[in-house]
Amino acid sequence: MKPIIMDVDTGIDDALAIAYAAHSPELELIALTTCFGNISVEEATRNSLYVLEKLGKSVPVYEGAGAPLSGTLNKRYARHIHGEDGLGNALKGEPHGQKAKLAAPDYIIKQVKERPHEMTIIAVGPLTNLALAIEKAPEIVPLIGEVVVMGGAVTVPGNITPHGEANIVADPEAAAVVFASGVRLKLVGLDVTLQTLLSSVHLETWRNSGHELGRLFAEMTEFYIGAYETRYPGIGGCGLHDPLAVGVAIDPSLVSCEAMRVTVVTEGAAAGQTVGSTEGEPRIKVCTRVDADRFLQHFLSRVI
Repeated sequence: MKPIIMDVDTGIDDALAIAYAAHSPELELIALTTCFGNISVEEATRNSLYVLEKLGKSVPVYEGAGAPLSGTLNKRYARHIHGEDGLGNALKGEPHGQKAKLAAPDYIIKQVKERPHEMTIIAVGPLTNLALAIEKAPEIVPLIGEVVVMGGAVTVPGNITPHGEANIVADPEAAAVVFASGVRLKLVGLDVTLQTLLSSVHLETWRNSGHELGRLFAEMTEFYIGAYETRYPGIGGCGLHDPLAVGVAIDPSLVSCEAMRVTVVTEGAAAGQTVGSTEGEPRIKVCTRVDADRFLQHFLSRVI
């Protein structure tokens, strides 16, 4: 089993990604760390605890950054995409569990040092927690097994600005720190995630599964697909952004990658743009192609 920490800003696709990871025997879900992004960090923590309870999983949740490194939010929360509660307005009550006491960046440092070269960090929100951990303890960089990041748009347009993907735009400075650190990193961006569409047909299967989890995921994802239809009329589904990062951690053969140096624009109208180059160091693995059908079937076989 591959030990993983998932760094999340738990909205709808984060919730699906958490379930996918929790139901995958190849992965050992050690903890969730939370960050601002789709919603506030406090709401992301609440939603993470709620989803884990619905999954019947006892996994600690460590709360992290509530704002980017600059201290100023670069984008508004994505309630129009994820609902007022971040879960497609499907949240029913408060979770019973409580967040762990340690701050997320400190927990990341602690775990990496305790399990050197073992930990995989799957980061599916802004990269603020990881950047803070690296800035505080740069010695962890060579000790991290791998970082799989859902973020960026190296070869395609952005989804929140013409150039930028939401997670990177939320904290460009943090992404710049992480990308320049030399950590072993795989970037699962819009270059591949927009090819992984979940259709409304699949929601009916979940809704009729007889499981509470299936009904919950159908309700929240219906909202998500509706938001996609508003932005991309006729698309007929939603992108499985965060789940694909989990899929890549399970089975790297789902994607093809190119080694690139990726820099991040941190100022001006293009802040958050990820610029790839085949020259210079350090290089990261940028996912450029995906076996979308094989991934989708694998995801569907595990998530509920």
